[in-house]
Amino acid sequence: MSRFPLPYTQKILDLFRNPKNLGKMKDATVSAVAGNPQCGDMITFYLKINEQDVSEKSTFERTEKINQMKLEDAWKILWKSIVEELGGLPAVKFHYGILAVGALRRAIRASYKMRQQIPEWLPKELTFEEKQALEEELAKILSKRMKMVEEGA
Repeated sequence: MSRFPLPYTQKILDLFRNPKNLGKMKDATVSAVAGNPQCGDMITFYLKINEQDVSEKSTFERTEKINQMKLEDAWKILWKSIVEELGGLPAVKFHYGILAVGALRRAIRASYKMRQQIPEWLPKELTFEEKQALEEELAKILSKRMKMVEEGA
């Protein structure tokens, strides 16, 4: 592990110091987690969705972008646009954008699944970002199971 500080942009440093919409939402309609607990790169999205499929409120890390946004439009957010909006990320941290979009898309998909509705615009297959987020979640589960086996042995 390097002891040199990563070259974060001023915008990212400001967000670290003054986070917006940070925290668990108690009355969320749906939430989704993505990330790898072993390296600490985790993100959870909490969405409060109204009857018109608009994300009225969202919490945790840089999610104000989707407040008051139609779910169909939120679905179209690309991880590269998140990285660009932040003014760039160190190359070793690009996966933050992928995890963020993956968690967002998993939350949107879960919302429709809960309501037993599938809009025409929602892909039937998981997107790359959703798969990445899911792989990270599966890694977390496997890690827990392996730890339990090691402790029991």
